[in-house]
Order: sequence, then C-alpha cells, then structure tokens
Amino acid sequence: MAGVGGEAASTGTPLGMAALAAFAVACLLVALEDHIGLRKSKPMLLAATAIWGAIAWAAQGDPQRAQAVSAAFERSFLEFSELFFFLVASTAFVEALAERGVFDVLRVALIRRGWSWRGLFWITGALAFALSSVLNNMTTALVMAAVVLALGAGQPRFVAMACINIVVAANAGGAWCAFGDVTTLMVWQAGHAGFFDFFALLPPALVSWLLPAALMHPALPSGQPQAAACTAHCKPGTLAMVVVFALTIALTVACVQLLALPPMFGMLAGLALLQMLSWRIGRREATSTAADVPAEPHDIFRLLARNDWDTLLFFGGVLLAVGGLAELGWIELLAASTYGQMPPALATSLLGASSALIDNIPVMSAVLHMAPPLDRSGWLLATLACGVGGSLLSIGSAAGIALMGVARGSYTFTRHLRWSWAIALGYVASVALHLLFALPHGSAP
Repeated sequence: MAGVGGEAASTGTPLGMAALAAFAVACLLVALEDHIGLRKSKPMLLAATAIWGAIAWAAQGDPQRAQAVSAAFERSFLEFSELFFFLVASTAFVEALAERGVFDVLRVALIRRGWSWRGLFWITGALAFALSSVLNNMTTALVMAAVVLALGAGQPRFVAMACINIVVAANAGGAWCAFGDVTTLMVWQAGHAGFFDFFALLPPALVSWLLPAALMHPALPSGQPQAAACTAHCKPGTLAMVVVFALTIALTVACVQLLALPPMFGMLAGLALLQMLSWRIGRREATSTAADVPAEPHDIFRLLARNDWDTLLFFGGVLLAVGGLAELGWIELLAASTYGQMPPALATSLLGASSALIDNIPVMSAVLHMAPPLDRSGWLLATLACGVGGSLLSIGSAAGIALMGVARGSYTFTRHLRWSWAIALGYVASVALHLLFALPHGSAP
C-alpha cells in the first residue's frame, strides 16, 4: 500500500508518526470509556478525520497526489457505508423484535424454568452462542445477562462466571455466520468467502466456547436460585416480524449469490419490508381500543432512534482511521513484519489474539488492507481468530465492554482475567481444529 508520497516510507515522517499516535490515543480512550465516560465514537471519529485531513493537507500542491488521496478516502468511506447501512438495517430488526417483547418472553421463560446455577450457566451460554449467529454479539450478550442478573442476586461469583461464559459464547457464535459479527461481515462483503463457507467454522467456534466453559464448570456454585413469578407476552405482529426477518436473511444471501450485489442491498430491501409491516402495525394500534395497546402506536423511526449510534459511528471511525494509516504505509509495514516474516497461519493467529487489546474491528480492517495472499481457508482462519480472539480480555469485544457496564461490580476486567488462561486454551484449540480440517485451496465463490 503506497503512502501519500507513493512510498511506504511515509511511516517515518512526522505526519506518519503523528497519525499513528492519534490512532493509538483514540484506542486508549476507547479502552477507558467505562472509566472516563467518553463515548467511544468521539475519539475514534476525531482521530479518523484528523488523519485524513493531515494526509490531504500534505498532498496540497501536487494535483496528482491530491486526486489519489481523494480516491483513497472515497474507497475507505465506501467500505464504511456498506457496513453502516447493513448494521442499521440489522439493528432495526433487533429493536423491533425487542419492542414486540420477544426477548422479554425468552428471559421470563428461562427465569421460570427453575434451572440450577450450573444449568443456567450452560443454557445462557448455549443461547448466546446460537442467537449471536443472527443477532450482533453485544445485543445477545445483554439479553442473556439480563437473565443472569435477574436470578444472580447474592451470588456475585455466579454472575461473574456466567457473564464471562456469555461473552465467550456470543463472540464464538458470531464467528461462524456471515451475520453474526462485524468482522465476519467484513470478510463476506470483501468477497473472500461465500455465505455458506463460514459454516465450516462452526466446529472450531463451538470448541472455543465449550472448552473454557467446561473448565469453568467445577468452580460454579451448587444449588439453584429461587424461581421468580413474572410474566411477559409478545405483542400482535410478532410472528409476521419474525417471518420478515427470516425473509430478509434469505433475500440478502440470494442477492449476493445470484445477483453479485453487496449484502447491504438485501438488508436495505428487508428494512423496507420492515417499514411497511411497522406502518401496518402502527395503523392497527392507532385505531384499536384494546386495553393492552400502548399509548404510542408502533413507529419504526422511533425504534431506529434507539439504535446504538455510538457503536455504529465507532465502526466508521475505525475503518476510516485504518484506511488513513494504510495510505501512509503503516499497514504495509505491519504486513511485512507479520506475513512477511512468519507462516501465514501463525501471523493470522497472533493478530487475532492481539484483538483482545486492540478490539477485533481495527485488527480485521488492518488484515483486509494488508491483502495477504491467503486462500479461502486462510481468510476463514482470520475470521475465526479475530472473532474469538477478543474474548481473551473483557475489553476485547463489544459484548465484554457492554457487560462490564450492566454488571458493574460483579463482572470486571480482573475477574475475566482470572479465566483468560481457559479462554486462551479454547482459542488455541479452535485454531488448531480449523487448521486440521482446513478447506481445500481455492478462491471464494
């Protein structure tokens, strides 16, 4: 990747060093978000715009260089736009299903079953693994954590261990489906693997959760929580909304496979269907006199306002910042020191483990900018490594950061760190399993 001046040597210039420092400071502030109260999108977007502004300023006076910088920024912004609109559509479905009461019904059903502490540990982990394949890992983790917190009063050890298990399971579950995690989506959108190729990651992803969970099991408290008397029900239109969500997933896959359109296209089509359904539900509620109808009729735009815009803008800042570092030659330098010095599988595994400190989104973005000569199996390994590598520390994924906020005092960085050795064993085992049964060489469809 050429720098501003057409050479990777831009990394050694004051501009290159300042850009790297700006990105490092932004990453540090993101890691400290829970302590200083500064939302993560703010420092990352500021760093991204500062990096690109400095690059453009340095290119002034040379029309050819200025045009190349403008084209490079447009490419980075297009990457962000595709990811942004995909996530807006998918999170709109999550908010709509939550508003209809789907997740409340799930939570109440688990609470009323009277599971033991150990049974609850396993069932919440299994559900986190399954749900995160179609929902984002942070939403899945928050839904499962609500069950744990509702029953875990007076059992801080159980809450901490269950939250660790949920984080690991949600990150692992998101690694084997194109819809499950942002890093997986990035690889799919880049065309390095087809939708069904990711299913090959199911066995190693499952191992990355089951092994640490099994090692944690003996340390769980015995007995069971007291069953709580609570109720919940789904609102009218829930079934139709679930059908539209399933249709959207099928439509997205079909558009990619048959029309060679980006996944964003299918999700936007699904969002349009959701809007039409929400309009119908809203009109029905507005004219209904039933006692259980809410005071404010169903409104899709009010639900869209609930989206986690901070996280969406954070992703944009990361992609733009990494794109700027790539333009300066930093990604090429990183590629030379990893893929240029060691076997590709080892380099990918180490980069995946580094996502525990840096976050998996910038790591995957950097790997995509490196464009190492990986076959389909190699890109699947990168997806697996970045997807589950963030579980090694509580700050390595959106799921872990979110649970540190909602389970403050029970689930902490240090309590997660106590079981990092078990999670690391699961990480190594999953990578080894993938390499053992790697897909044959070939290009992605």
